[in-house]
Amino acid sequence: MRISDTAIERLRAAAEFPDLSGTRYRLMDKLGQGGMGAVYRVEDSVLERQIALKVINILDDQNQLAARLLQEARVIARLEHPGIVPVHDVGTLPDGRVFYTMKLVQGRRLDDPETALGGESECLRSFLKICEAVAFAHAHDIVHRDLKPSNIMIGPFGEVLVMDWGLAKVLGSSHHRDNAGPDDAVVGTPGFMAPEQERGDSHVGPLADVYSLGTILKFLLKQRAAEPVSRRLTAIVRKATEAASAARYASVQELASDITQYLQGGAVAAFPEGPGARAWRWIVKNRAWILLILAYLVTRTLFILWRRFS
Repeated sequence: MRISDTAIERLRAAAEFPDLSGTRYRLMDKLGQGGMGAVYRVEDSVLERQIALKVINILDDQNQLAARLLQEARVIARLEHPGIVPVHDVGTLPDGRVFYTMKLVQGRRLDDPETALGGESECLRSFLKICEAVAFAHAHDIVHRDLKPSNIMIGPFGEVLVMDWGLAKVLGSSHHRDNAGPDDAVVGTPGFMAPEQERGDSHVGPLADVYSLGTILKFLLKQRAAEPVSRRLTAIVRKATEAASAARYASVQELASDITQYLQGGAVAAFPEGPGARAWRWIVKNRAWILLILAYLVTRTLFILWRRFS
């Protein structure tokens, strides 16, 4: 029996847009889709606001994807931080698929060519906000494992949000397999994940996120190709992305500390300095005062000479 074009379109629409009947949400449009789930803009009919709804793409007979999505929601719910999108609700659609709702994020992805971060200082301060959110997760024994520019959102007012915790690992938990598969599986994104992740090591921890943050910093610096990158910043990237995890920064806080020191004109741990380099850095840091003093001395000398010979 031949299926009509109209029936095919209806089937395609049913697969593309979830049935939200029986829920408090009204479907508006589709925002994006990944390997495990799709995200939609919906309206909460009770609170009368727009939020985002994430649902697994396909029916899951063995409930593996449903368990992963539910674990992702639980992970995010543990992380109440301005740099992490809050979860509002979890439920099941009429067709049996699990969904959760979260804050609707406005802004652009970090890898969007139209995302503007301003000068070097503003760019590095945005990077520090990423570090703050990841460090907060580590303090709650959660490793992201998929940090990359496409998972970072920049809001219109400078908000920085770390997104997509679908591959997050809960350290010391017997349930982390639910959301990320076996520990010896390779999870992450090539080009941004640490060597130990690529090898499928069983003890991937916070230092893998340190590596990924280093690759994000390297990405940000490449976006500013027209400007020369200082040797100290290059050293920070190199230390964060060392192949051997023990050679990297021992924590995200240490990486952030070096960035903060750089912004303040101080010494950074990743770049040992000799006396000459320290002196030059001091001159650059205090150049405004030095120029002011030199201007005063020159003016004073010219005034004395004028008095003497007039």
